[in-house]
Amino acid sequence: MSGQHKLPDLPYAYNALEPYISEQIMKLHHQKHHQTYVTALNAAEGAYANAKTPKERIGLQAALKFNGGGHINHSLFWKNLAPNNGDGGKLYDGALKKGIEQAFGSFDNFQKEFSKAALGIQGSGWAWLGVNPQTKVVEITTTANQDPLLTHYPVVGVDMWEHAFYLQYQNVKPNYLEAIWNVINWKEGEERYNDAVQKGLDAGLNVL
Repeated sequence: MSGQHKLPDLPYAYNALEPYISEQIMKLHHQKHHQTYVTALNAAEGAYANAKTPKERIGLQAALKFNGGGHINHSLFWKNLAPNNGDGGKLYDGALKKGIEQAFGSFDNFQKEFSKAALGIQGSGWAWLGVNPQTKVVEITTTANQDPLLTHYPVVGVDMWEHAFYLQYQNVKPNYLEAIWNVINWKEGEERYNDAVQKGLDAGLNVL
């Protein structure tokens, strides 16, 4: 990631995910939280380019990781969502559905395991369905804070930071997770899965 990063446009209206994710949350999440990561990332990269000493550059690593990860994760997250009256919540027959069923026994079992992993995150973080680059099998994993998923090729990520759900679901995370399945864009996930399996792309690349 280099140069001036910009906040990506959403591929749908702010109210398009209602009633599952409110317009208020989407505006705050996109315009405020994601924009803050973009602004801070640009500032950190500018400071790094102008740094005079190794000590200065080392001191900027945390800001680059946190804000760079926030930009990567959210750019993927917006694509991972879709209105329920469109592709949202619909896992069609195909390679991804087959891969999930082979790995977890059924889609219902996958949902239960994914929610269990997401609820097990201590503090803030992300829950992921990703392709293991060695085995090409889908696996569930989590990352802390805004760490991007680097061990797997990300297929679907769910933001478990409070800003993603608190205004609507308060501290009841299970209700947020139950709702978000209705707007997961499995068509986008299928494309990412096929890229990982068929083209052998390395984990973590081509997220933006």
